[in-house]
Amino acid sequence: MIRPIEKDQLFLQQKAALATPADRQVIQDLQDTLAANATRCVGMAANMIGVLKRIIIVQMGPLPVVMVNPQITKASGQYQTTEGCLSLDGERPAKRYDHITVRYQDAQFRPHTQQFTGFVAQIIQHELAHCDGVLI
Repeated sequence: MIRPIEKDQLFLQQKAALATPADRQVIQDLQDTLAANATRCVGMAANMIGVLKRIIIVQMGPLPVVMVNPQITKASGQYQTTEGCLSLDGERPAKRYDHITVRYQDAQFRPHTQQFTGFVAQIIQHELAHCDGVLI
């Protein structure tokens, strides 16, 4: 189901709880909502659709990748950038890392550890900031 984009900053500043298999509908809703906003968005966190669960989705080329309970375990190559967000107006400065390692579960709750670089790493960090209640 396509959900509206959450814009309430007080809600968005709340930390997300760990997701469980009971949250499978949230995963589907994130997939549907990202697809509906594909022309203006490359990633989403569950709180952007009104759900305080630690679930993100990231557009990696043609494939949307779901990450459940993601956690950055290693980061290097710090840089400054500016980012926009569907939940917020305008662009804001952000500190990001060019190389990250992320431990997460896929949509079937199977564990993964993977390295990411460049723009995909930046998207993941942006969405993880949402999970932590941090607004850019």
